[in-house]
Amino acid sequence: MNGSRSLRISLLAVTTGALISSGITVSAAAPAPAPAAQSTAAMSSGIADAPVERLIVGYKSGAAEAKSNDAASKDAKAKGAKAGEALGFDRRLGTGAALVDLGGELSKDSLSEVIDTFRADSDVAYVVPDKRMYAMADPNDSYYDRQWDLFETAAGMRVPGAWAKATGEGVKVAVIDTGYVAHSDLAANMIAGYDFISDPWMAQDGGGRDNNPADPGDWMNRGECGRDNNGQPVPPRDTNNSWHGTHVAGTIAAVTGNGKGVAGIAYNAKIQPVRVLGKCGGTTADIIDAITWASGGSVSGVPANPNPANVINMSLGGGGSCDSGTQSAINGAVSRGTTVVVAAGNDNLNAANFNPASCNNVITVAASDRQGNRAEYSNYGNTIEITAPGGETTASSANGIWSTLNTGTRSVGSETYTAYQGTSMATPHIAGLVALMKEAKPALTPAQISTAIRENARTLPGSCSGGCGAGLADATATLNAITGGTDPDPEPEPGQNVFTNTNNVNIPDYGGWVASDIEVTGRSGNGPAQLKVPVDIKHTFRGDLVVVLEAPDGTDFTLKNLSQTDSADNITQTFTVDASGVAANGTWQLWVRDTYPNDTGYIDSWGLTF
Repeated sequence: MNGSRSLRISLLAVTTGALISSGITVSAAAPAPAPAAQSTAAMSSGIADAPVERLIVGYKSGAAEAKSNDAASKDAKAKGAKAGEALGFDRRLGTGAALVDLGGELSKDSLSEVIDTFRADSDVAYVVPDKRMYAMADPNDSYYDRQWDLFETAAGMRVPGAWAKATGEGVKVAVIDTGYVAHSDLAANMIAGYDFISDPWMAQDGGGRDNNPADPGDWMNRGECGRDNNGQPVPPRDTNNSWHGTHVAGTIAAVTGNGKGVAGIAYNAKIQPVRVLGKCGGTTADIIDAITWASGGSVSGVPANPNPANVINMSLGGGGSCDSGTQSAINGAVSRGTTVVVAAGNDNLNAANFNPASCNNVITVAASDRQGNRAEYSNYGNTIEITAPGGETTASSANGIWSTLNTGTRSVGSETYTAYQGTSMATPHIAGLVALMKEAKPALTPAQISTAIRENARTLPGSCSGGCGAGLADATATLNAITGGTDPDPEPEPGQNVFTNTNNVNIPDYGGWVASDIEVTGRSGNGPAQLKVPVDIKHTFRGDLVVVLEAPDGTDFTLKNLSQTDSADNITQTFTVDASGVAANGTWQLWVRDTYPNDTGYIDSWGLTF
C-alpha cells in the first residue's frame, strides 16, 4: 500500500494495536471467546384490566377440595350459591389449585363478593383472578442473561423499564461502519443501505461504490496499510475480520423475544447499513458522503435514500480535531432532523483531539465498565456528552458487551455471538436510546434529544477521571421524562454512596436460606432512617420467596414475606428500611429462601444506597 492514499478513519472497538497512518490512530476489534449459552425464561405480567372469567383457588393440603375434583366442584357451586352467582369447577392446575369458572364476566362488586366468600373459608389457602397475561420487558433471548449492560442495577442502562414506553417501532437507524454480514438475529430488522467505499482495494468486494453494503471482511496483513510516523508497519501484526458493523447493529436492534441470541435496545427499529470502513479503515470523503446520504441529503452519482435515518451511529474515529468537511456534513444531517451519535475513542486521551468525537452537534459517548467506572481505554474530556456501558473484556468476556457476529477470520463464516469492549460498543447504546425516544415522541429535535439524555443521566456508580459528560445514561428515566411518566424505582441522588453486589446466587427450590454479602466501608455512625435497598431477584414465582436484610450487628429487616397469592415473576424493586439504629460499616447480608416447590431462581444483584 502506498502512502498517497486518503486520510483514514477507524472503527473504535477493542484496542489490540495502534495503527498510525498520517497521524490517525486506528484500532481493531478483538473478539473474546463465547461461553456456552444459558436460557432465560420470559417474564409475563398483566398489563391491562381485562375481564376476569375464572378464579384460581388454592386449597390447604388437608382439605378434601385439594385432592378431589368432585369436592372442589361441590365447593364451587356452594360458594356460588352463597354469593348469588353460578360458579363451576373447570379443571385442576398443575400446582394442584382449582380453576373455577365464574359463568361469565362479573361486575367488580360481584367479583369481590365471590373472592371474599372463598377467602372466608379456612380451607382456602389463596384465591386469585385468572388474569390475561401479556409478554413484557424481559425477553426470552438465550443470551439476555449476559446483557448486564441493559438491566443490571449496578451499572446497566436501565433499558427494560423504557420498553414499556417504546421499542423503536417506525424508527430508522443508519449504522455507518463496516457494513453488514448476514445474521438471523438481525435480518428481520435490516433495510436497504449503501456501500460508500470508493476505493476497490479497500472495499475488498471487487468494486467501488454500489448498493450492496454487505461486509466481506476487513482483515489485514502486517504492514499492509503503510508505516506510521515512527516508521513502524501498520498494522503491526496480522488482523482478522472484525464484523464490527454487525456487532454494533445487534446492540441497537437485534430481534428480541425470538428465543435466541441477544436483545436489541430498540428491537423494533430498522437498521440501515452504510458501509464506509474496509481494509485499512475508511476515508473522510466517503464518510462525509455517507452522513449526507443516510440523513436524506443528495450525493452525486448515488440514488436518493428512500429511507432517511432518524439516527446515525458512528462508532468510528481518527486523530485530530473535527475537520470542517465532517462538521459540514453533520450540520446538514442535523438540519434534516437526524440525530448523530459518535464514539469518544479508545486511547485514554482527551476526546477533544479526535474526529468526529470533537465535532459540534453530535452526542459524543464515553464508555463505562461493569462496575460503573470510566473504562480504562475510554477517551474523556469536556466534549463528552454522556457515558454508556462499553464493557471491559480484559478480565472476562462476561464483562464485555455481547452482540451479533460471524466466525469468519478471513472470509465469511457462520453466525455467532461475541463479547467486545470499546466506545464503539457504548455508542449504539445511545443510538438505541435515541430510537426509543423518537418513537415515543417523534417531534423531538436532535438538540432536545441530547438535552433529555443528559438531564436524565445518573451519576456514575464508579469513578471517572477527566470528564464523562452528564454521567451514565438512564433509559427508563429518559423515556419517563419525555412522556410525562413516573419512575417507580428512581436512581439515587448525586452524592449518595452506593454499594452493590452483582454476583449471582442460586436459590434452591424449596430449600434452605442463601445469602449475598455487601461490605460497607468509609461510613461513619449509623445508617440512614431511609436506607434504600434495590433488589433484583430472578424467580418464576416470587410469591414463594421470603427476603430478609441483615445488618452487620445481626438486626434483621424483613423486605418480603411469603405471599402465595403473588404468582408473578421476579422481584425487581427498591425497598426502604430504617437503619438509623445500626452501624453502617460492616457486612450486610441479603438472605433469601424459597418456601414452596416447583419454581426456581437466583439473586441477580442487590445494593445499599446511603
